[in-house]
Parts: sequence; structure tokens; C-alpha cells
Amino acid sequence: MTAADARVTVVVLTHNRREEVLRTVAGLRALPDRAHICVVDNGSTDGTAQALRTACPNVRVITADGNAGAAGRNLGVNGAATPYVAFCDDDTCWQAHALDRAADILDRHPSMAVLCAQVRVGPGNRLDPACESMAASPLPSGGLPGKALLGFLAGASVMRVQAFLGVGGYRPEFFIGAEEALMALDFAAAGWRMAYCPEIITRHDPSPRRDAAGRRRLLARNQIWTAWLRFPVREACAETVRIVRSLPPAARPGALRDALAGWRWVAAQRRVAPPHVMQMRRALAAPRLASPAENTPSAAPPPSPR
Repeated sequence: MTAADARVTVVVLTHNRREEVLRTVAGLRALPDRAHICVVDNGSTDGTAQALRTACPNVRVITADGNAGAAGRNLGVNGAATPYVAFCDDDTCWQAHALDRAADILDRHPSMAVLCAQVRVGPGNRLDPACESMAASPLPSGGLPGKALLGFLAGASVMRVQAFLGVGGYRPEFFIGAEEALMALDFAAAGWRMAYCPEIITRHDPSPRRDAAGRRRLLARNQIWTAWLRFPVREACAETVRIVRSLPPAARPGALRDALAGWRWVAAQRRVAPPHVMQMRRALAAPRLASPAENTPSAAPPPSPR
């Protein structure tokens, strides 16, 4: 990968996955695309940062003070000198020419904040179900480079730095899980557009080191928070009921306690999205399944691929 005349910085987020991130960075460095690479080490304790600096001296490594979750990406964006950033997790990797194509599309479409990629998963190279959902988006897409969205996958998106900074980046309170939902609503409120572009491809080889139960609990909390931060009261109530009912009965009290623990912050930050954004959200919510399935971007997308 050559950084000459780069328009894209790849921001890779990692935490205690040294071998995975070394493989991912090696894959990124082998691409023909012109891009800078920045790895944000979210307070790893397994020697990740030193291993990267030794193996990849030309790759910028930012070491966070602790595990900031999704907000660790803010450090990479704040240090980017390019107009666009491509987000990447330690078990995902952009494919050849995806980054240059994304930069060309963003150059041609100044209203676009986010391009969400086609995601291919595992050794079978299967299409991630999220892509089918995005390809079927009912939102008006005239003049856009792909299907219009009101959500995206954080680890499979290319984003305009101006738009990211304009909405304040990822909120540290969310940590991880549905962290994209609030940002997507704020992009739309600010007049930015988002689209699914299947010609931009990334690969996801899921790490075996995943805390499924913990992520499910954070996902529910963050979806509830997003509803109360941006939805009118009636819709926020309905969304809370939907989310809680979708959980196993034993998990419901914990999810409600988690959500209630942040009520002061949520109340202080509440700002109802404008009517046109809520209309988009309703169009997407109408055919949605009753449960918040992972990797299905909507008005409140779930966690990015990991």
C-alpha cells in the first residue's frame, strides 16, 4: 500500500487481539490502494502496541489510556490528515481497490457522510445478512451512489472526516454495541446522506474471542438510550418495550437497570430528531422483525462486525 496522494486513512480499532491485528495490518499494507494506516490500541495488555511498532514501523499506532470502546476510533479520526477515513476492526480487512473507489465516490458526492461496504464473512466468503438488509432499503435513493440508509456498520464503513467531527464522533458512554445508531440519526439531522455501496468490499473473519452475553446486554442498553436521546416520547416508549421483549426473560431486569443507570446523562443530552429523520426511521421500522438481530443496520444498528 502506498500513501502517496492518499485521500483515506484506515483507522483500525483493537483490544487484546495482537495476532489478529497483526494479520489485519499486514493485509492492509499489501493492498494496492493509496491510504494511510492508523491503529488505535484500546489499552491492550498483551503487547499489541509494541508488536505493531516492531513489525510495522511505518504504521501509526495510537495507544489509548484504557479501553474506550467505540470511542477509541475518535483518536484515529482526530489525527487523520486525509478527508476520508475507512474504519476497520482487528478481524476485518478492506479488499483491493475498495478504498480508492470509496474516495472517488465521496469526491463525486459531497453530500455523502458514509459509504457502507459489502461484507464477506469467513472462509466460505458468504454475504453478511446485513448487506441483504441494506440492499433492500426502502428509503428514496435518487442521485445517491447506492441504496440510502439510516444506519451503517462501524467496522465496514468509509466516512467523511468533516461529517464525523461535525457530530462529535462516537459517544464514550455507549462503550460498544449499537454505537452507530446515534451518529446515523445525527448525520441525517445535519443533512448528510448514507448509502450502501456493494462495489466497496471488506472481509470479516470473526474473532473467536467474543463475549456474546455481555455484548447483547450493552446492545440493549444502547438501543434504549438512543431511543430516549432522539425519539419522541411515544416512539421511545414503544422502542423500549420492543427491545426489552426481544430479550430472554432473565436478561430483561438487567437491561432495564443498565438503561436507567444513565438516565441523568440521557435527559441532559436529549434532542429529538427532526420530523424528516423520524419519517425515515418509521419507513425502516415498519417491516423490521420484532427482535434486534445482530448486523442488521436500521434506525438503531447493532454492533459493528468483530
